[in-house]
Amino acid sequence: MLFKKRKAKPNTNRRSLITMLSPKSPVSEQYRTVRTNIQFSAVDKEMRSILVTSSGPGEGKSTTVSNLAVVFANQGKRVLLVDSDLRKPTAHYTFDVSNMNGLTNVLTKSSSLEDAVSPTKEPNLYVLASGPIPPNPAELLGSKAMDEFIQDAYKLYDVILFDTPPILAVADAQILSNHVDGTILVVYSGETEMEAAGKAKELLQASKAKLLGAVLNHKKLQDSQYYYYYGGK
Repeated sequence: MLFKKRKAKPNTNRRSLITMLSPKSPVSEQYRTVRTNIQFSAVDKEMRSILVTSSGPGEGKSTTVSNLAVVFANQGKRVLLVDSDLRKPTAHYTFDVSNMNGLTNVLTKSSSLEDAVSPTKEPNLYVLASGPIPPNPAELLGSKAMDEFIQDAYKLYDVILFDTPPILAVADAQILSNHVDGTILVVYSGETEMEAAGKAKELLQASKAKLLGAVLNHKKLQDSQYYYYYGGK
């Protein structure tokens, strides 16, 4: 077992986004720092598609990718947040949108991208929910239809962010990571074991993902929660 079993927490599907509720807070500022570092990490090409994952469950990847989507949209960019966690999707709860139609519908050609996307309360930010949970998530994410979807999305959006399952749990993130421009690993301060983080990094590198760095969250400093980004491979 490469990640600790954490104490059970209340099951709250709705997720409060600090970047929307308190955009001037220190935590929101740290998300903007992450955004800036992502943008500067691109030497030869602009980072337009970014995958966010973690080594294990409960480490804050969905919260991280959702807040990053907000701060990218704050720049005036058209942002699409894609819930590609086809096993335990949460984006439709976070942004209070329907999950009747989503990514799985687009990949199986039963819906167009335009019809499946939902606007949010945040200007410039759109969500593509997971859609009905399929029996073959990994196969769908690694399909030719996924490449076609990304190319279609590039025509409509400036930035595409993917929320994926934990990489040590299933192969989905590893499969999808080489379809996108860059990948970020979320690490939970004081909880994620070094062995688990190292294994997650190895799996991403084995899939030839472009690992941009990691977000260390729940790191307390001066009685506040700060989110830090550090680059490197």
